[in-house]
This record gives sequence, C-alpha cells and structure tokens, in this order.
Amino acid sequence: MGRGSYNASDWSRLKSSRNIGTATSEREIFRRRQIDQRFDPRFISFREARDSEDHPESTPIIIGLDVTGSMGYLSKQIAKESLHETMMKLYSLQPVPDPAILFAAYGDFQDQAPLQVTQFESDIRIAEQLFDLWLENAGNGDVVPNYLWHFAAEHTLLDAQQKRGKKGFLFTIGDGADCRTVGIEASFNRVFNETLNCDTKSILKKASEKFEIFHIFLVNNPGDRANDFVQLLSGRNVMLSPQRVDTIPELIISIMQYTNGMKQNDIIRQWPDDKQPVIDSALRELKLPGAKKGLFF
Repeated sequence: MGRGSYNASDWSRLKSSRNIGTATSEREIFRRRQIDQRFDPRFISFREARDSEDHPESTPIIIGLDVTGSMGYLSKQIAKESLHETMMKLYSLQPVPDPAILFAAYGDFQDQAPLQVTQFESDIRIAEQLFDLWLENAGNGDVVPNYLWHFAAEHTLLDAQQKRGKKGFLFTIGDGADCRTVGIEASFNRVFNETLNCDTKSILKKASEKFEIFHIFLVNNPGDRANDFVQLLSGRNVMLSPQRVDTIPELIISIMQYTNGMKQNDIIRQWPDDKQPVIDSALRELKLPGAKKGLFF
C-alpha cells in the first residue's frame, strides 16, 4: 500500500462529501457503530509499507489514538484539522521521506474492539479509513497500547526496515491513567486469535526494532503522568495540555526531526510564536541518543 500522494483538494472534497464542518459532532464524523472487518486484527496477517514508483523510500508512520470514553475530543480534532495539517507539513517540511501513515484506534482491554488498524497509505485514503474507524468510547481507564505495539512488531512488513535498515515512527496519543500490563491474556487471544507468550516489556522491545516509539500524554498536571508509561517509555514521553491539541501536527513533525538529529533551536524557530513554547517544553522531556539540545527560552 502507500501509492499516490496526499493533496488539499482531495481533502476538501472528502470533507464536503461527508458534510464535515465546524459544528460537526464526533458521532457525525465517525458513523460506524461496530468494528469494520477491514480493520479487525483477527482478519489481518500483515500491513505493508512498501516502496513504489511514487514513493521509492517509504517511511512507515503509525498514529495510535486512545478512543476510550474521555477521548472523543481528540478524535474530532484529528479528523477535522490535525490529520490534514500533519500531512501537509510532512510533505512541505519533509522530516522523513515518502511518509505512509497507518491509523490505529486502541481502547480498554475489556472493550469489544480493543484495537483497530487501517492500511499504510500516502493519499486521501488515510482520511477515508480514519473516518471508518469505530469510536467505541468505552473503557475503564486501563488502556492497552500493548496490542498496537504487538501488531507493529509482528504484523507489519516494511521496506524501510528490510531494504534500508531504517525504523519507522509509532506515536500513541491519549490521557490513559494506566497502561494495562497484566490480565490481558484472554483479550489478547480474542483480539489476535493468538496466545500471548511474552510480557509487555518484551512486546515493546520487539516493536522498537522496527519503530521509534513515543507517547503523547494529554494531561494538564505533570503529577497525572501514568507511571506505567513513564517506566516503559522512559525518555520517550511528552506531556501536552488537552487545551493545546492544536499543536499535535507540529509536535509529531518536531519529534521526527529531533530523532533524526535536527537541532532543537532550529526545530522550534520554524513554528508560529504561540506554538514555540509548547513544542520546546515537549522536546525537553525527550532523552534520545544523539539528540541536539538547545536553550531556546
């Protein structure tokens, strides 16, 4: 997958065809009321991010959204604005070559659909498939990105890794208080038709062989950080206020640039004045080998 290119005119036509405007609600954007079999991991052997004539050096990017009950505003923000802005900035700033994006929706381990995954795409199909995800909006706070990490590790085929030895990027975004790491065996079997035979740390380590993995916390108070995430993704967590979800496109681009060695000062200066402090604060939380720190403020 991943042929074609994303453009603004296709985005405008899609929004018009789905009657998505300023006042459109979450339920009006995401109309499905059950999981679409196309995105059900039980029926997916692999998702492929392959090179093509259009995109000869494909870079796989997974964006996982927490779709538990408190996260409706995030999905709406991504659908209405952030997806389009992220794609346009990916093409204009080129932090990575030939991006191919897969969206994932992850929830609570007791949900009917703890995980959904689209295809890797590079054109308007990214948005079309995003809109067809089911926002279950259930959960009890114990989110399970473990499932997404497992899928990334064991159910993706990536030319970037196989041909060039390069990693993709995997971002999870949400406000989950805990990352469920125990008692998930039964639901794991239900999600994948597989038996879980390793722990969460092992799953994450395996996924990290293919992807640079980050988590964006949507919390107001630093004390609200989820200890599980901090321990599992040490140095790869950033905090973002829910009131500043408008900076998600810039934050994703900035993390990619930072990971690839761009100086922090240069990253910050490319953004509008009102977003610079937000991005600067987030990047200061990262601890990556070879990252080029700066003292901007």
